[in-house]
Amino acid sequence: MAGIKAEPFTFPARPRELALIVIDMQRDFAEPGGFGASLGNDVSRIARIVPDVKRLIESFRAAGLPVIHTMECHRPDLSDLPLSKRNRGNPSLRIGDEGPMGRILISGEPGTAILPELAPADGEVVIEKPGKGAFYATELGDVLKKKGITQLVFAGVTTEVCVQTTMREANDRGYECLLAEEATESYFPEFKAAAIAMIRAQGAIVGWTADVDDILEAIAHA
Repeated sequence: MAGIKAEPFTFPARPRELALIVIDMQRDFAEPGGFGASLGNDVSRIARIVPDVKRLIESFRAAGLPVIHTMECHRPDLSDLPLSKRNRGNPSLRIGDEGPMGRILISGEPGTAILPELAPADGEVVIEKPGKGAFYATELGDVLKKKGITQLVFAGVTTEVCVQTTMREANDRGYECLLAEEATESYFPEFKAAAIAMIRAQGAIVGWTADVDDILEAIAHA
């Protein structure tokens, strides 16, 4: 595979060491009645990126490259949920409360599930994470090491919170990170723009960013 056209410069892709990480494309964040909506957010912004996320997933699958999904969720007994997280912002629905799609962000509940259009295929890794970053209190690091992965392409939500946090965690662990710009989103467009600028500033201090079409073109020739 040739390098992937990206900002601030070409991403030096190595296909045998490349994986796609799809962050938290869950019903609770993308559908009316879920946790995202309970915080007063316009969830339609999240739904709009589904086609581009799907194109990325299908391209990685076709190329035989790993696809890893994450889900932000907690144990039914809330033992892994700090009170500071549950109570923040005084939302109308808190994590663990009953909502229109079951208990909010609880493992196994309907609303916690990944959107059907982006559902993991048989054999794909799904990481259940209790925090914003996908490395905290999860097996992600071990999974990547076993697969020989050193480079990560990121999609999912939200850009400035769980996606950027995971990219920063990955960067500190030595992974080269590339964000697919049209396949990530925030409830606040200015936050997405700021996160992209921060990620690729100072010579890709956290990582690179690229258009989905440029990533797909490179993957197709992997």
